[in-house]
Amino acid sequence: MSLALVPAPSSVEQLSGAPFRLTENTRLTGDPDAAATLSALLRARTGSAPADGGGPAIDLRLESGGAAESYRLTADEASVTVSGADAAGLFYGVQTLAQLLRRDGDDWIVPAVRIDDAPRFPYRGVMLDVARHFHSVETVKAYIDHAATLKLNALHLHLSDDQGWRLQLHSRPKLTELGSSSAVGGDAGGFYTKDGYREIVAHAASRHMLVVPEIDMPGHTHAIGLAYPELVEEPVLSDLIRDSAAARGEDLPENGVPYQGIAVGFSSLRIYDEATYDFAADVFGELAGMTPGPYLHLGGDEALGTPDDDFALFVSRVSGIIADLGKTPVAWHEAGLAPDLADTTVGQYWGYATPTDGMDDKARAFVRNGAQLILSPADAIYLDMAYPDGPDLGLTWANGPTSVRRAYDWEPGSLIDGVDDDDILGIEAPLWSETARTLADIETLAFPRIAAAAEAGWSPATGASELRTWESFRARAAGLGPLWSSLGIRFHPSPEIDWATE
Repeated sequence: MSLALVPAPSSVEQLSGAPFRLTENTRLTGDPDAAATLSALLRARTGSAPADGGGPAIDLRLESGGAAESYRLTADEASVTVSGADAAGLFYGVQTLAQLLRRDGDDWIVPAVRIDDAPRFPYRGVMLDVARHFHSVETVKAYIDHAATLKLNALHLHLSDDQGWRLQLHSRPKLTELGSSSAVGGDAGGFYTKDGYREIVAHAASRHMLVVPEIDMPGHTHAIGLAYPELVEEPVLSDLIRDSAAARGEDLPENGVPYQGIAVGFSSLRIYDEATYDFAADVFGELAGMTPGPYLHLGGDEALGTPDDDFALFVSRVSGIIADLGKTPVAWHEAGLAPDLADTTVGQYWGYATPTDGMDDKARAFVRNGAQLILSPADAIYLDMAYPDGPDLGLTWANGPTSVRRAYDWEPGSLIDGVDDDDILGIEAPLWSETARTLADIETLAFPRIAAAAEAGWSPATGASELRTWESFRARAAGLGPLWSSLGIRFHPSPEIDWATE
């Protein structure tokens, strides 16, 4: 019997005894927060949650001494025990218990099993682009809930781009007054108030997830120019931008006019104007005060409208501004070769699973500088890529369409030559929103490929476990269909997977 466990645990042993049966007398004991989480999952999955009966118990407890985020789960006919080394580990053990649950006639059972589990990497993220299309606080909270079921623990919010600025800042009020109303295709814009952002951060924390806010600079900054035109250069319009805009029937970007297209690389801040760095200090200073997590993302990708030397100067200065705030800067891999980049800066690699165009050299530069990498290979775990067999959603520029198997068939430890596990902070699966207008769009693009990304971040390395194969993954993921449906996740029923039904 294949257990529907994703990501694959470090160690799982199916026992020979009878399963644990949930009844109206089942008791939940132990940690109250974990019990509340499990009750909500059981109610969604079975239609009811255990009352305070006198029958067999599901015991949820904290037991210090294990690795961070680790847990142990044992189930037999008499009881189920989930113990976590910390609150996050106990939360993840509860998610595993929900995956184990299955029907047996009219009953719900947990098979007899022993699981010892801990994550491979400390950072396991998803990114949501709320700039190209704005997504409400409730949508972001729902995505947090969905991602957390797969033991993902970071939400990278892409809060600014050419199409819109999405966060209220008292130090720079014009950003939302003048720069937030537009979106791709002429759709409505929007922004998070400071209270709305705090609500997202708090909700993420309740799911043991940190928020990594990104303000993308010095490119992807057209919306800043709507509010503060003195900070931006004129758009740099290449033949590629002109031709692609014409093919899509889009207007070319023009300073002072909201941009509704999807071209990239034309905008830039003014690198040699000190007002630009005053702006960066205001923005990241206020953002640091709103963000309890350690990371602030400065962007730095696709700055095609900024000369290379100017780009290096800019990312070096802004990474220093962030470091001086006591935060860890994060930048896309293009920033790696900047000679004076703050030495704590984490790099995020978005090149292909087989690196091209020297992208791996730029990523390795972070490691040579003593920092670590977040891996986001675009042709594997960019969740906004179209499926080969899916709905009319997503793009194809990253060697797409992208199948579920391709999302699975890559190994972090061998992605970039000279970069091993010690150099890797973790993985992240971005979802850009050019075509994602609704929560349903987000769910369909993400699931099931987000599960493949989660396994790359949590589970043992490829070859270190018999579970870390495509055939094993597709069998285990197949069993999650009923759980995802009960949680309201509108996943893509990819024909690559033989989905289970109840």
